[in-house]
Amino acid sequence: MRILFAGSPRIAVPSLSALAALVRSQTGYEIAGVLTNPDAPKGRGGRVEPTEVGSAAAALGLVVLKPERLNAEAREAVAALAPDMLVSFAYGSIFSQKFLDMFPLGGINAHPSLLPKYRGPSPIQAAILNRDAETGISIQRLAREMDSGDLLLQEAFPLTGRETAASLSEYVASRTAELLVAALRGVAEKTLVEKPQMGEVSYCALIKKEDGLIAWPLRAEAIAARIRAFTPWPQSWTMHNGEKLFILDAHPHPRPVAGGSDAAPPAGTVLGADTREGVLIQCGRGALAATMLRYQAKKALGWKAFLNGARNFIGSRLG
Repeated sequence: MRILFAGSPRIAVPSLSALAALVRSQTGYEIAGVLTNPDAPKGRGGRVEPTEVGSAAAALGLVVLKPERLNAEAREAVAALAPDMLVSFAYGSIFSQKFLDMFPLGGINAHPSLLPKYRGPSPIQAAILNRDAETGISIQRLAREMDSGDLLLQEAFPLTGRETAASLSEYVASRTAELLVAALRGVAEKTLVEKPQMGEVSYCALIKKEDGLIAWPLRAEAIAARIRAFTPWPQSWTMHNGEKLFILDAHPHPRPVAGGSDAAPPAGTVLGADTREGVLIQCGRGALAATMLRYQAKKALGWKAFLNGARNFIGSRLG
């Protein structure tokens, strides 16, 4: 079986490594090539660099394709590799039916949600934003409609309510690599039964930079979830005395704080500091305890060190 692996960001690198290990340990499998997004400017310097998957593939000595679009020219380049199956995880583009028809054994895709829940580009963030008690990983058949293919494997796991998009992505990256290899073997050995997706379909949207702006009238629980969901990108921010202020770590204050009444301070008011919890900020309901903050272009500080350098912060109103 000749495999074309399609992926781009860091979360997909362990899956590529697992496929390379499978090829080394078991006959009958071969990586025909890797499909990834084109090189792009990164970092403050804007230096053009390959995707994380592209870098990993080059280090493994694999053929790497980086088409701008999956057009006729790209299909011709893929066809020259003579792949039997497409294995995809976080590639970043939707595959056309013409493209999918090129693979005699079809394709499989990893998606970090319990499909049909959270079809779309940001399922990890969606699970955190909605404060779900659990999420999971689905290995599905690739289909023309986004994330709609039959399920090969699906695994659920609980959430603690403290995950960030970064920490949850790290776990998903590791576990998906194992599940993709298991699904690939199951397809090759014909031991897996494909099942249609069952239940209510829901979708998640692409995360944008402006989503990081904190809306203080929200409940403290919702704001804390957004801070976790937007770590490491785009990060959550507000304004203080004309400066952009990032709140990098926070949680709802565990004890009742005034909010939601005419007598409560306006949302965004810095109420004070709790020696155990952090800097307290009034929300639409409840208070947020911020523990890690930084002004734009400055280093992140724990809340105590931050207060030492932030003049007139307590009592001010953010936003």
